Order: sequence, then C-alpha cells, then structure tokens
Amino acid sequence: MTLDQLLPRRQAEIVAIDWTVLAPDEAKRLRALGIDEGAQVAIAHRGVFGGRDPIALSIGRMTLALRRAHAMAMTVREL
Repeated sequence: MTLDQLLPRRQAEIVAIDWTVLAPDEAKRLRALGIDEGAQVAIAHRGVFGGRDPIALSIGRMTLALRRAHAMAMTVREL
C-alpha cells in the first residue's frame, strides 16, 4: 500500500520510494528529513481541505507536513 492509504496512528516502514515522480530538490529535502527506505513512520492526522492535504507524518520524534502526492510515491508495510 502507499503511504497516503495508511490509517492514522498506524506504524509502518517505508519499503520503496518512487523518486522519479518527485522533483530533485523535493527528493533531496525529504531525504535530509530522514524519509527514505527503512524509515518507520505514522500518519499523525490529515488535512481537512479537498483531497485531505496535507498529511502530518510522524517520523521519530519529528512531525512534518507532507503533500499527498509525495505520500502516494511511497510504498509502506504496516508494522
């Protein structure tokens, strides 16, 4: 399943990211924040506006906002 399909507060591991759908500067920023294969993440909550954007993603002790389009590029395995 992709990260945007993960239910809130469920832990998952990122198993693959399709970096080709992301702009190079966006991919670099996400990697700098620790978003890469093997990272354990959880959806803290979702936005309320059309398309449920943005997604609040918990990774370690950090919470960051992630666009749904970026989350769709990430394949996760629920833990």
